Amino acid sequence: IVAIDYTGYLANGQIFDANHAAGKSSALQFTLGTGSVIPGLDDMVSRMEVGQKVQAIIPPELAYGEKGVCLDDGECLIKPGATLVYDILLKKSSIPPP
Repeated sequence: IVAIDYTGYLANGQIFDANHAAGKSSALQFTLGTGSVIPGLDDMVSRMEVGQKVQAIIPPELAYGEKGVCLDDGECLIKPGATLVYDILLKKSSIPPP
């Protein structure tokens, strides 16, 4: 289980998500390798050490691919084929007991 602070940007610099956004008040916690976050984020965090801060450029095939993140009305929050940029700080990392 890991805990990160993050800000996600589109290639044009527009923020599309952040753990400090309205309605969110704590680090994002997830278990590595379970598919609970996009593959590029999972991969980058798995290589980080606690306290390390990185900026990751994630290609579409490791993000939302050719589907993007689109609403039923066709409006896309993340357009198909989008490259994403994340600022990531690894706050905690723990390996659960067997």
